[in-house]
Amino acid sequence: MQWIQVCKEEELAEGQFKIVEKDDGDELLVARAEGELLAVVNECSHDRRGFDGGCIEAGLLVCPRHGARFCLRTGKALTPPAYVDIDTFVVKVEQGMILVEA
Repeated sequence: MQWIQVCKEEELAEGQFKIVEKDDGDELLVARAEGELLAVVNECSHDRRGFDGGCIEAGLLVCPRHGARFCLRTGKALTPPAYVDIDTFVVKVEQGMILVEA
């Protein structure tokens, strides 16, 4: 099991996210939403582009281009134009650092 270091825990405030790259070039989005640290693939299932410029509203990740919303806990696509769920990943904190499972 490989873990990717994201940032110090205090660097990720409520409603914010950071994007990290895996060894294979794919990107993961790690967010703090409703007090939880959550991670999903950084790729909207509607247009296969990342969530840069998007936001988090009430625990949902909002795509910046077409407004599709995804549950950060489950990856479930909740609103059109996205109909396909996105992958989620395990997040943990060790010694004050946020890590995501790659």
